Amino acid sequence: MKYVNHPVPKKDAMALVTGKPVYTDDLAPKDCLVVKLLRSPHPNAWVREIRTEAAKKVEGIVCVLTYQDVPDQRFTVAGQTYPEFSPYDRKILDVHLRFAGDPVAIVAGETEAAVDQALAKIKVSYQVEKAVLDMHQAKDNPVLVHPEEDWEAKVPVGADNKRNLAASGDEISGDVDAVFADCAYVVDETYHTKANQQCMMETFRTCCYMDCYGRLNVLTSTQIPFHVRRIVGRALGIPSSKVRVIKPRIGGGFGAKQTAVCEVYPALVTWITGRPSKIVYSRYESLICASPRHEMEVRVKAGADQEGIVKALDIKVLSNTGAYGDHGPTTVGLTGHKALALYRHLQAYHFSYDVVYTNVQASGAYRGYGATQGIFAVESAINELAHQMGMDPVVLREKNMPVEGGPLHGYDGNSPTATSCSLDRCLKRAKEMFHWDERYPSRVMPNGKIRGAGMALALQGSSIACVDVGGATVKLNEDGSYTLSLGCADMGTGCDTILSQMTADCMDTELDNVVVGAVDTDISPYDSGSYASATTYATGNAVLKACSMLREKIQAFGAGMLELPVEDTTFDGICVTGQGRQVSLTEIAVQATCGNVQELQATASFSSMISPPPYMAGLAEVEIDPETGSVEVTDYVAVVDCGTPVNPNLARVQTEGGIVQGIGMALTEEVQYTDTGRIRNNSFMQYKIPSRMDVGQIRVEFESSYEQSGPFGAKSIGELVIDTPCPAIADAIYNAVGVRIRELPITPEKIAMGIAKGRQEV
Repeated sequence: MKYVNHPVPKKDAMALVTGKPVYTDDLAPKDCLVVKLLRSPHPNAWVREIRTEAAKKVEGIVCVLTYQDVPDQRFTVAGQTYPEFSPYDRKILDVHLRFAGDPVAIVAGETEAAVDQALAKIKVSYQVEKAVLDMHQAKDNPVLVHPEEDWEAKVPVGADNKRNLAASGDEISGDVDAVFADCAYVVDETYHTKANQQCMMETFRTCCYMDCYGRLNVLTSTQIPFHVRRIVGRALGIPSSKVRVIKPRIGGGFGAKQTAVCEVYPALVTWITGRPSKIVYSRYESLICASPRHEMEVRVKAGADQEGIVKALDIKVLSNTGAYGDHGPTTVGLTGHKALALYRHLQAYHFSYDVVYTNVQASGAYRGYGATQGIFAVESAINELAHQMGMDPVVLREKNMPVEGGPLHGYDGNSPTATSCSLDRCLKRAKEMFHWDERYPSRVMPNGKIRGAGMALALQGSSIACVDVGGATVKLNEDGSYTLSLGCADMGTGCDTILSQMTADCMDTELDNVVVGAVDTDISPYDSGSYASATTYATGNAVLKACSMLREKIQAFGAGMLELPVEDTTFDGICVTGQGRQVSLTEIAVQATCGNVQELQATASFSSMISPPPYMAGLAEVEIDPETGSVEVTDYVAVVDCGTPVNPNLARVQTEGGIVQGIGMALTEEVQYTDTGRIRNNSFMQYKIPSRMDVGQIRVEFESSYEQSGPFGAKSIGELVIDTPCPAIADAIYNAVGVRIRELPITPEKIAMGIAKGRQEV
């Protein structure tokens, strides 16, 4: 392999660092109408009267739309396969407002100043009702977030809008009670993770325009171009064939843009007015009405025998989907399935969950997609189990973790086999790098601060088995170069680059000879999108299939030019050769294209019946000031098995970025609400994400397995890497100062209060 498993620069690196116009707002037509939304100040209210006359008279205002002016049908903005697992519970604008920030009116005008002036002139009379703000009180509450009769769940996921349930489920394997009764050690605790914002650099933004064929063109920063096409068509009540979606460069997503947060609003304006329009969310809007991680409360009961073999797990989850069910039914499944699979000796397990509606900002997809919350809870419980037994948590994991050829209990609802797994080598290498035996459990520093060590394991997935689809088209151009067309969305991860690396090696050509462009639903092959850690595995396999098909076509065409049977020829990426004669790739390309004979291209799709998980071992050291409770992560070691790292540099920065996000989740980040349902931390002055100054040393290495079903042996990496920091840091804090904190984030105040009260638990 000349390019795969080599750290080549990203295809778009120079364009990005030199400030080329590549993002949505850069490419929007200059005459776009500015679109903004009037938002509800109340978490639960009905619009009784809305007066827009004064707003419409503002100079430069083109349209003001209310619930009376928009299509009256429900849809979901969750970017999922069809039929979506998430309920159809939204309208573009609704008379019933379900959280503080829900849109009340759409205003479009020539300038931002005119739109701001018009927004201030809209007069709304609200009927304010009691809100359900606490997820513990939501189920079967007399106050219904969705009392409407046209609410619809297309898939039976246990949803019931008359009970404030977006999903509910119960899975059991074996006699859980009997196995627990035989366990020598049992931990039964509840862990609480708060909602977190993705905080990508580029906020939500979309521009729309009509083309000469009367079709709606949607240029948008999204992870799900093909799903956006369906969502917009459904919302506007038009065939999806009337919608074309184009994805330019994306300034980050982290799952936030797996939800069509803003696309329908400018789409409606352009469809009604015929004029180009755009919406650009401010950072304020991206914090109050976006798609944050689900708040979850996870009760874990874990049991082990005298030797430390984990035999039973019982996981009960309460998940807060907020005002709408976007991704609510799907994230919660990963909360249990990914955590259960970490323990290969399980004789019984129980996984149950309720996903409830409340009158707060709707939650969505965030890197880790539910597994992050579940792994925090289960790995924390296992660490507590190790302490109860007086056993090193590394030793406990060595006795129980997945091994190649072993079972993955509960993984995606069944018990498949770990087809590729080097987690044992990952943990061994991480322990060596960290000098675990010297640093665990804690040590007092000369300045009086205390350092503690903690660890955790994680696994995730590589696409959604039997659901996700990857697509690729590879075309030979007349100059002998190749055009790679993809339907997946590069959101800064570098998937355009790694898929080009695969193409170059498959076609025996130079990387610069492979041209890759943006996604366009009119011309790109269908791809379910960049989420669920699907791109490297699913789209990568589609690339391999397309390249194999194209090689056969090129060889057959060259054999025809040589007037030889195909079996008497070979193709080495440069020439087709047979019986001492040869014809070059360029000659073949010119003859095929310029000679108007045929176009040499191939399109392939890939969907897998399995989802081979990547694995990670994470070890953390924290330093705590026992007088103030201040905490700092001084060292983090991560060793990852992602199969073959296609581009080690990109895999490394993916890992480092995920770890930093996990540190933020562990120590500083939470979406907070006032008693009236408004978000308190609505800017980066209040919502604290870690900067480089807030994290110490991060060290990353890879211990590769080889996944036979993956392209070049590769698996995924994108989501996995955020999963270990929370439980590792929580246990490191306990080992340092003896305070067990089961609610994230773990703030200095919580640590200081625990120390002051002399308690073991907070």
